[in-house]
Amino acid sequence: MRDIPLNPRLLQGLTLVSLKLSPAVIAAFGVLLITSIALFTAPYLGMADNGDFFRNIYSNGIYFNLPDYDSKYFGYFVKQYGIYQYFNENGATLDSSQSLFIKLALGINKLLFSSEVFDIRIQAAIYTLLYVIAIYLLIEVITWKMTRKQGLITAAMAIVIFGDTGYTAYFNSFYSESVVMIMMIFVFAAWLSLYRRRYNDYAMLALLVVSSLFLTTSKQQNAPVGMILAVLALTLLWIRRDSIFRILTVISVGLMMFAGIATYLNISKEFVNINQYHAMTRGVLKEASNPESALNTFGINEQYAILKGNIYYEQYGTVDVDSDILDENFYSRYGFGSILKYYLTHPDQLGSILNVAAKSAFSIKPAAMGNYEEAAGKEFRAQSHFFATYSLVKEKLAPKTFGFIVLWMIVICSLYTPSFVRAIKARDYRGMQRMVLILAVMGMGLSGILVSIIGAGDADISKHEFLFTQSFDLVTFLAASSVIKRRWSRRREPAVPKQNNFPAEAQKGVSI
Repeated sequence: MRDIPLNPRLLQGLTLVSLKLSPAVIAAFGVLLITSIALFTAPYLGMADNGDFFRNIYSNGIYFNLPDYDSKYFGYFVKQYGIYQYFNENGATLDSSQSLFIKLALGINKLLFSSEVFDIRIQAAIYTLLYVIAIYLLIEVITWKMTRKQGLITAAMAIVIFGDTGYTAYFNSFYSESVVMIMMIFVFAAWLSLYRRRYNDYAMLALLVVSSLFLTTSKQQNAPVGMILAVLALTLLWIRRDSIFRILTVISVGLMMFAGIATYLNISKEFVNINQYHAMTRGVLKEASNPESALNTFGINEQYAILKGNIYYEQYGTVDVDSDILDENFYSRYGFGSILKYYLTHPDQLGSILNVAAKSAFSIKPAAMGNYEEAAGKEFRAQSHFFATYSLVKEKLAPKTFGFIVLWMIVICSLYTPSFVRAIKARDYRGMQRMVLILAVMGMGLSGILVSIIGAGDADISKHEFLFTQSFDLVTFLAASSVIKRRWSRRREPAVPKQNNFPAEAQKGVSI
């Protein structure tokens, strides 16, 4: 009898195979496979332009090169655009972290594809890579210390939710929702890792800060996000005793708050007017039974009641929305604060507008925009149902009332309150972080709703509430994974096999 040593490469290969079968890898690979089929194989899926793309592409050196591009608005996805060859006189109409990703994609496009034509699938590839990494990190943190069965069920659930093309179709577009989606998952995963001590605290704090900054500055509507994260991230100060971590946490909180304030202050006058106009015409006036009386509350002439339900972009509108008359007699009479005060003193209208918001709060992709290229031969505004079961079922079955949102928040909070109370009694600040994270994400989601309805009425509300629908999915996914873990809590098989998963005798060799 003698021992024959096993080849170290064989052991390494077996270890890699076991790692590849981990729930996090399965979830990440599943999302990658589905997204690749949807975005990079014909018929290509994307999102049609609703008229917003020009704000993000002109200043980044890209332009519409199709002579009939106007006919594609809302109906058809376009995958190729022109690249400016000479001086670009277009300044930025808005400052957004999204520009960094567009510029990166443009640079890679020039290097690998063309210096004259930009293919948006280059950008989609960058987003997909980041998204898959974010999904891996999220599932790795959530399934850590789960049993094998629990981990696989959680991974399958993640593929169904986060692999849904309602989410990933945004990658083939110039909408900032792509950045929001990716950075929200990074924020969630990093903070959850700090709670579970899964990875290095310093690395996760850095990831939390960077992703928070990208998230907050991705679109001007997200200004409150940085402030919410900053306030609640203060609790991270006490999860470690070393002064360096606390100093870095204070700096991080300061950066988040600064990003939120700067994003708010940087909103251009054009966007202020657009949103302010819709806040009154598509919000206060639309929901008021007596528009004239509502206008009197703000000290506005009753004749402006004729604007009820109007849209800023109407080609033949009732008034010149950029006129000095409107500036003096309309826009100057109200703002976010006065509209909020109005709704609080008119609870019936507040309830009505909140229910209007709730009707669109569970839609991942707006129904107004098509997903196909015109060459695919689909109808104008046709939407894809490829791997979109979750988004379709969610939109169909979710109750369309704000009361359901409140009930959902109560149920989720009650699920985690006992452990949160125990952590408070034990002064376990790290143990408090799961509930703090949930409150932060709920707060960000609610800010998406409130900023939308108070700041712009129901105009383009489905797209404006993207932040809430993703917050809902992340928190619900976490809660569902907690239920799964409790359901099979007696099983001891690890979700992620350890690297040395072989008996000592087997590692020495095999007896023959």
